[in-house]
Amino acid sequence: MTDKLDDHLRTFVNSKAGMAKMSQRIYLASRSPRRRELLKQIGLPFELLMFRELAPRKPDVDETPLHDEAPDVYVQRIARAKVVVAARLVLDRSLPWHNVLSADTTVAIDNKILSKPADNLEAMAMMRELSGKTHDVHTAVAITDGSIIEVALSSSRVTFCELREEDIKAYVMSGESLDKAGAYAIQGRAAAFISRLEGSYSGVMGLPLYETAKMVQRFVR
Repeated sequence: MTDKLDDHLRTFVNSKAGMAKMSQRIYLASRSPRRRELLKQIGLPFELLMFRELAPRKPDVDETPLHDEAPDVYVQRIARAKVVVAARLVLDRSLPWHNVLSADTTVAIDNKILSKPADNLEAMAMMRELSGKTHDVHTAVAITDGSIIEVALSSSRVTFCELREEDIKAYVMSGESLDKAGAYAIQGRAAAFISRLEGSYSGVMGLPLYETAKMVQRFVR
């Protein structure tokens, strides 16, 4: 999916970018340490472009799902919104221009979005819901060169084994559930719960490397 940014931002990029567009270096608009690890894994140079903290100010992007919004549509909308906000931060902070990349991941079961749990009780409830079932993990990646935005979607199917209550409690109390969509991390202790994966391991982790690498290559001038 490709569309355009506003004229003001395109004018800024055209005036500031120059030879910078020939570099693969990007701004990564994400707080996720997993995404940083994945970009390093494929040797893609990047700089962090941090959004402001959630408190005491409102977040830069409202991640509330729309009414009856499909999970795959939702995650692409949020990834796009994040890259637009991030690109404008480059403008507002008078930073040198590099292409901007953002991503968003959501877990869905029976078309119900499972966001990041607010606390341990909600995390345990999510783990119970996933126990013994197959769910979807959608990760959308968005990139912009200041002129257009491209969004790619990676969707995977993950099957959990039946979880005992003591396993759920021990996992959640480890602290790994918090700040994770669906309350688990495939690269952590939850790997022991996954009996089957159909799709992209890195996509479930938070950044599908194949799609990301191809998008970055297309945006190098």
